Amino acid sequence: MRGPAPRKTQTYKPATMLNERWQYALQVLGVSSESQFTMKYPTAASMLGLSAAGVNATCSSSSIPYPNLTGAQILSLDATPVMNYSLPRSYPSVTYTAPTTNSSSISFCNVTIVYTHPGEGDTIKVQVWLPASSSWNSRFMGTGGGGFATGYFDSALAPAIAAGYSAASTDGGHDPAVFSAEPWALLSPGNVNLYLLQDFASVALNDMTVLGKAVTESFYGVKPKYSYWNGCSTGGRQGHMMAQRYPTAYDGIHASAPAINWAQMVPATYWPQFVMNQLKVYPSACELNAITAAAVKACDELDGVADGVISAVGLCNFNASSVVGSQATCSNNPTQTVSSGAAAIAQAAWDGSTSSEGAFQWYGLTRNSPLTGLAGTTCDSSNQNCVQAPFQACVDWISAFIKKNTSFPITNMTHKEYDSIFHASVQQYTSIIGTNDPDLSEFRDAGGKMLAVHGLADQLIPTNGTVDYYQKVEKLDPSVRDYYRFYEAPGMGHCSGGSGAVPEDMMAALVKWVEGGDAPETLPAKTTTSNGTVKEIGLCQFPLVNAYKGGDINKASSYECRDSF
Repeated sequence: MRGPAPRKTQTYKPATMLNERWQYALQVLGVSSESQFTMKYPTAASMLGLSAAGVNATCSSSSIPYPNLTGAQILSLDATPVMNYSLPRSYPSVTYTAPTTNSSSISFCNVTIVYTHPGEGDTIKVQVWLPASSSWNSRFMGTGGGGFATGYFDSALAPAIAAGYSAASTDGGHDPAVFSAEPWALLSPGNVNLYLLQDFASVALNDMTVLGKAVTESFYGVKPKYSYWNGCSTGGRQGHMMAQRYPTAYDGIHASAPAINWAQMVPATYWPQFVMNQLKVYPSACELNAITAAAVKACDELDGVADGVISAVGLCNFNASSVVGSQATCSNNPTQTVSSGAAAIAQAAWDGSTSSEGAFQWYGLTRNSPLTGLAGTTCDSSNQNCVQAPFQACVDWISAFIKKNTSFPITNMTHKEYDSIFHASVQQYTSIIGTNDPDLSEFRDAGGKMLAVHGLADQLIPTNGTVDYYQKVEKLDPSVRDYYRFYEAPGMGHCSGGSGAVPEDMMAALVKWVEGGDAPETLPAKTTTSNGTVKEIGLCQFPLVNAYKGGDINKASSYECRDSF
């Protein structure tokens, strides 16, 4: 149990020399405040990245008190002005937040807090980035991570700041730059670090939210009017966790391609690799890509449109065995014959995980999903002598958290052992990180709104897991669409990419819903095809589909949302 901890007392320091010099400079210029400076010298203010609050003038550790975080002890707080931070050129993800500035750089205050939960041995870092007050939109954004990274820091925070949000990210107590959980999962062989797992699963997310809001209020002198979550993959799971476990934390949550149903989904992502080991067959990417291409060709027009995308994934029953013996064209080896083993592995990836007795365990990928995400291999230069290349997150989960042994010989396990591992994952970890509680009544009653998109060509997280969860929420509460809306994106990969259209700005749609009551019936999405053509569609609310009604197949106006194709 996490209990209250003594709060560390902060000794306030006098204003820094930088602040004193800034105040003197204002007097020399004949103005009494940063706001007057901005009005009188707008060009200079813009160049300096200053505003009514003045990033440099107010960004000091002495001006921001230690926040109060129940059950934790703040170890340090450091505030550093960051000037002319270069923005990324593009944001190829559904977490994209459209910037409100045309500048290629931003200036902000970076507040870094380090804290611990006494008695638990964790040390967690949170960063809160705060734009100048004239650029702040009065909103706070919590940002999510991916894989075993609790947060992404710069790559998640920069677009939020460019859009005017104050924003926060957390490392959850472990290094986000290290994709593997192996360095932190075990305290010792056989002994899982449950405190850090709880931090990763939920606790550090709420801590970050509390700290982020408190620092935002201290910096601007007012509380944020609205708070939003933005995440995909692990960030999508985290957003759903906030709605389930901390229902009053956010007014709006964007949580796409969510890694929910974690205890079932993660061990099941090893299934294609397990089948490889059982068959002793390790197909090249060339073979697997040929099978996917054949499936797309067979099922593309089930929705009435030939566009290189399987929109009607539920109607596609293509069998991989039909490709056996055909020739695959490879980039570095002219042709390769598709083997029966490759077809069996592809079919297993589509059908999903089953027990040794043939019982359903978890969902598989759609036939539009690249198989190399979960059935990956590495081969020599001629596409021969391939060895498996599993998704690291599922290997870490099975080895460290289930078997509690990072040296567990995962390639040697039998089907019975696989069943045991799957069962142990569900039994031991659903309550910690499952993130599949369908009761969102407290989130609903608090006025929260949540949007989720899942690509129908996701190569890592099966789309049907999100469908399963959404249907359970709807069964419990038929009015679910009043506060939680889910959209399938044909052809879109994991959080981005693929051959299908990707939502342009999820946060804009969420803000309109939360603040203006404008619930999105469809989500505008766009992609540029291989020949340079721009295709636009409107993603429909599940379970509706985007049905073609005639006209230019690249125009959103040529489609409408219907019950079926």
